[in-house]
Amino acid sequence: MIEANGLHKRFGAVHAVRGASFTIEKGQAVGLLGPNGAGKTTTIRMLVGSLPPDSGTVRIDGLDTLGRSLDARRRIGYLPESTPLYPEMTVAGLLRHRAMLFGVARRDRRAAIDRAIDRCALRGMRARRVGTLSKGYRQRVGLAAAILHNPPAILLDEPTNGLDPTQITEMRRLMRDLAAEHALVISSHILGEIEKTCDRVIVLASGVVRADAPVGDLARATGAATRCVLEAALSDADRAAGFIAALRDIPAVTGVQTEDLGGGWRRVSVSAEPGARGLAEVVGSIALNRGVSLRRLADETPTLERVFLGLVARAEPAP
Repeated sequence: MIEANGLHKRFGAVHAVRGASFTIEKGQAVGLLGPNGAGKTTTIRMLVGSLPPDSGTVRIDGLDTLGRSLDARRRIGYLPESTPLYPEMTVAGLLRHRAMLFGVARRDRRAAIDRAIDRCALRGMRARRVGTLSKGYRQRVGLAAAILHNPPAILLDEPTNGLDPTQITEMRRLMRDLAAEHALVISSHILGEIEKTCDRVIVLASGVVRADAPVGDLARATGAATRCVLEAALSDADRAAGFIAALRDIPAVTGVQTEDLGGGWRRVSVSAEPGARGLAEVVGSIALNRGVSLRRLADETPTLERVFLGLVARAEPAP
């Protein structure tokens, strides 16, 4: 549904996006994640056709956004970070205006407007002027305008920016509903937002796609090691040596490090290959079988935050 191939964009000396390529299908909710200045908004603007790439191509539902710009844009719903609305219009009036711009047939406009208003929980705001609405309701109006023409591809740039916790929860529900029927792209620098609403993440840093994988598989895809940490009573040298040797013999374990904490206690860090599962359970079982007392056992399986920070830290600055 959305195909980006080798996108590059420069602004003077700044190479904002460098060779971004990915494909997004209908029914996928994909998070475009990166720190501020990573190239997320520039990428989104190239996808929706409002900014031409210096090189590379974008296709929406098979249509080139440059060669068949109008046809491609009719298949896109776009909510930019700063929602562009006319404050003097009523909610219904603004949606009628957008319906005409997107070529919704006159006979279908009322049904399309009603559907968007219901989906975005705006029925009580239909006759209100946009300028009198709260930030949360203005975001809903912007989203209603983006989905009014039932586009197959929907792109949202920082959709929860500035919303309160209740409004964020409601916006997440709307986004999850949309993901079931559309190709949905959500650009954000907020890790929790992507984790709660998306099933796949594309990480951008310094204008380069650093990772592209399902949220649950990102650690494996990026080579982030699995680790568990324990604090064990290992004052007996023979017992300590046997315990450490048993940990090193666990399949997929790549390293065991120890640190003396005093009083007969040691901190032991066990690292394993990316994607290894159940490491803490195996370590705990070995300790139990060998009579080793533990006062702490923590699974440090890589989180989205750890993986993301690692990717960003390794990113080279754009020339």
